[in-house]
Amino acid sequence: MRNRATTPLKIKRQGRDQIKLRQSWSKYNLYNLSRLANPSYKFRNFFQTKWNAKSVARKYHGEQVPEKQWVRMFDRRIRSVIPMDVKYLASNDGTLESAGRGSGLERRGDRSSRKAKAASTAEVPYMQMTFAPLERRLDTAIFRAMFASSARQARQFVIHGAVKVNGKEMRYSGYQLNPGDMFQVLPERVMFATGQPKPSPKAQSKTEDANNEEDAPVENESVADENEAAEGEDDADVDIERDPREILKDLQAQAKSILSSSKQDLGAKKKKDLRAFAKTVKRLLSKSSKSSTIMTDSVEAQFAELQNQLNIRRENQAAGTSSLPSAHDEVSGSSKSSDTSAVAEASETSADADKGASSLTDGEYNELLQALQSMHENPVDDSKPYATPWMPRDYMSAFAFIPRYLEVNHRICAAVYLRHPVARPGLAEVPSPFSDSVHTDAFGWYLKRR
Repeated sequence: MRNRATTPLKIKRQGRDQIKLRQSWSKYNLYNLSRLANPSYKFRNFFQTKWNAKSVARKYHGEQVPEKQWVRMFDRRIRSVIPMDVKYLASNDGTLESAGRGSGLERRGDRSSRKAKAASTAEVPYMQMTFAPLERRLDTAIFRAMFASSARQARQFVIHGAVKVNGKEMRYSGYQLNPGDMFQVLPERVMFATGQPKPSPKAQSKTEDANNEEDAPVENESVADENEAAEGEDDADVDIERDPREILKDLQAQAKSILSSSKQDLGAKKKKDLRAFAKTVKRLLSKSSKSSTIMTDSVEAQFAELQNQLNIRRENQAAGTSSLPSAHDEVSGSSKSSDTSAVAEASETSADADKGASSLTDGEYNELLQALQSMHENPVDDSKPYATPWMPRDYMSAFAFIPRYLEVNHRICAAVYLRHPVARPGLAEVPSPFSDSVHTDAFGWYLKRR
């Protein structure tokens, strides 16, 4: 099933009545939302007004639900709450409200104050709750919790077994949630739904061709890795003779360049830079006397060790001492510890490195740490069905809101259906792009059908 957030736009030049709004994060849906206007009922009778209102509203509210099923779900009894003054309720027993002719006893001078109070109190938008029963559906709740980019995609997740309700797998998208039910979606599906889509093979090939035109093409990726590994071994002695401050500067600049291009599609050149950066970090750690136990391909262990060494360097800089070795001090010191003369030479190199690296500012250290942390937490993985490093979907901010009746935890991709949506003075908890007049006519249409 296609994702409605990436469905191409079909233009129909037949007037403004062709605007269709869906429960989707599509950029075309956002464009239609921006040019939405109240329908004109100037030359329509009452039947046509109600029919047009219900057809427009149903295209957004549960368009994946058959009309017969929705008619059975419709309920004319609308849930609402009225905030009451606690002090007034505690000081009165309700005799004034129950007296008179059913609307309360009015005393002299009270009518003007009641009119002023009624004018200041916002009205309860009951008609905005017309489609409240649809909010109980599991697929709609998943979309409202921002676990899917459209209601149809949420339905697809449920049918394919990626959703659990109260710890048990649920494959029925029309399941009616009860207050207190917890539902959760597989994190991989959520990252696929809310992340940037992977570029098409045609677009990716064009990008790689453009990158290859700028630089010399690499015949084979595996051969390139072997060549880079051989060059890394040959250049190991050269790196020892370099100033550690220059090594840190190069590492920082390389991390900045990779981070700056993370929003774009990574071509062959960027992947090559990414591999070179990872090998630089690994070679840096392998030469460190402190990190002799980190001779592994584990990215987590390498990142933890490098971050620890950079933190030690910052502490030494703040204290004004250089007793503890840093990552780049050890590059020049650890590889020359085979004999006593090499140890003396390493100590001199370490002192020079401390003097040079101490001129780095806190901002530079923070940028390097943030670059390493970002690459560690959000790596590039071609096996994922979404673009990596992960980035939010375009135009997602316009739809980023959570209804009050849901409690969502995006870290574990789980949410709790707290209660049924209700109407309050000036607020309806059912999100809808349509005005109150459209919902009123739609409610009247379904009301006569009951």
